[in-house]
Amino acid sequence: MPDIRAAIAERPLVLDGGLGTLLEARRNDLSSSLWSARLLRDDPGEVRAAHAEFVAAGADVLIGSSYQLGFGGAVPDAQVERLLALSVTIARDAGGRFVAASVGPYGAVRADGSEYTGDYALTAPQLRDWHRRRLHALAEAGADALAIETIPSLVEVEALCAELATLGAAAWVSLSASSTAWQGDDLATAFALAAATPGVFAVGVNCCPPEAVLPALAQVPASVAGVAYPNSGERWDAATRSWSGAAGLSAHDVRAWVDAGARLVGGCCRTTPADIAGVAAELAG
Repeated sequence: MPDIRAAIAERPLVLDGGLGTLLEARRNDLSSSLWSARLLRDDPGEVRAAHAEFVAAGADVLIGSSYQLGFGGAVPDAQVERLLALSVTIARDAGGRFVAASVGPYGAVRADGSEYTGDYALTAPQLRDWHRRRLHALAEAGADALAIETIPSLVEVEALCAELATLGAAAWVSLSASSTAWQGDDLATAFALAAATPGVFAVGVNCCPPEAVLPALAQVPASVAGVAYPNSGERWDAATRSWSGAAGLSAHDVRAWVDAGARLVGGCCRTTPADIAGVAAELAG
């Protein structure tokens, strides 16, 4: 099996884009609290087909559909165990060169908006306890890496890194740079903590405006690669549950992120296969 860490030493890799966005464009209902994980349970063929669209667009790395799956939630634990493994299998079957198992924040499983603030009223040890079983299940599912993504606070980074240190699995840690919890030097502190964790080979940001990427990459330690997969540039209004503004990832931005050290580049919310094709074309050029 090829090693994703060796691959990024050779060239930047293209991540996929907004899986939920594409599934909605394919006329699937993602209105439940499980989001794309509902289709993983109810119509896995649709998830596989969406993954395949991103591969066709040029994605080297597919991120699985386990972002909002966690133990102790609305889905019975035995079913969660099966679906976590299935999320990796389906992405592999879709033809991706590499598969990263998605590990979203605690707030994503709560589905109450706290994934954007980190306001959980939980300590790092409590969060570590909660993340443990899912991390181990995904590490055993055969993914090439764990995608620790959209993490909104330093305390959750501390919790995740403490458990990752016991796993030693290949992982990247990506923070939600637009989270209201990131203040002062917290972003740099979180990057340094993640970079020093065994198994973590890249750190960076996702689920943020494109303009937030370059300042964040400037704080990534030189010992690890950078990760960049922002939203499309549109803005989400939680009150009206709608997006507004211009969309698209510019070639100029993509090149600037790579020049700043990003070795994993793609898109998050609202980015499409067309956006990923543009990233792939820029990196190939």
